[in-house]
Amino acid sequence: RRRGGASAPDALVVAIGRQYRIDPHLLAAMVATESAGDPRAVSPKGALGVMQVMPATARSLGVRDPRALLGNRPLALATGAAYLKQLQRRFGNNVPLVVAAYNAGPGAVQKYRGVPRYRETQGYVRDVLGRYATARGAAQ
Repeated sequence: RRRGGASAPDALVVAIGRQYRIDPHLLAAMVATESAGDPRAVSPKGALGVMQVMPATARSLGVRDPRALLGNRPLALATGAAYLKQLQRRFGNNVPLVVAAYNAGPGAVQKYRGVPRYRETQGYVRDVLGRYATARGAAQ
């Protein structure tokens, strides 16, 4: 583990990042923020797995049984990365907006024309971007 809670992306995160053309350091920062890396994590709102994907989102991305995300790190990472890629296509490479949309939903980001002023989303974006910056700095 590196300082600030940012850890170097492991081989699976690097492979999925390459597959979806997403910086593995961003994926690793999101995993750390979403679930602290716990593959069996379930949020109070029902988001599942290391990337905390909502069941309806998982289904929209072709996951028949979203409970399969629990304990299946490759599936959970790939599903989260596929959703992140959709958001990147929608918001360009504006990382704060993409990260905010992952947390609050793309509709909220459009409504606010930026990072929504929800306390949870503001904190989430701050945490992810902080971990991302630390990880990228450590990798240089």
